[in-house]
Amino acid sequence: MASNGQNPQSSRTLRKRLGILITITGLLIFLIGTSPASFGLDRSPVVGFVQITVFILGLGLLSLGGYFTLDALWGERQKTIMAELGSRLIGTGYVIALASGLADVFGLGTRPLPSVPFFGYWQARGVLIGQVVIFIGLAMMVPFWGDVAAKFKEMRR
Repeated sequence: MASNGQNPQSSRTLRKRLGILITITGLLIFLIGTSPASFGLDRSPVVGFVQITVFILGLGLLSLGGYFTLDALWGERQKTIMAELGSRLIGTGYVIALASGLADVFGLGTRPLPSVPFFGYWQARGVLIGQVVIFIGLAMMVPFWGDVAAKFKEMRR
């Protein structure tokens, strides 16, 4: 029994639901940031600071919700090294996307402050690379791989 009076199964279910809720919220925010015209919120023909910040925030919530959900799927089982590396890759991918998307704001892009931040070709590539790294990390955290590793270990005996 858990110390708060709940059994571990209901705690995991709550964590899964919370993770899915955060993921869906992040997806909605990400979609608003990437395509505000679809929601009637487009105010500018270019991708500016607010739009970049909104979709980076949405991507962060997507990553966090995915991590929470996949972490809860492991339950009480010991996570594999691959799953632990996957959780680190999720964070690394988000940092890549954050640094790439906000490069102009950080003074690393082609238009450093005080000029108007601009989401250019190379920044889009960097965010895309960050998203791919996040996806790889999420895929590495799926409990299926732990089951495959256990079966492979049994076969070797």
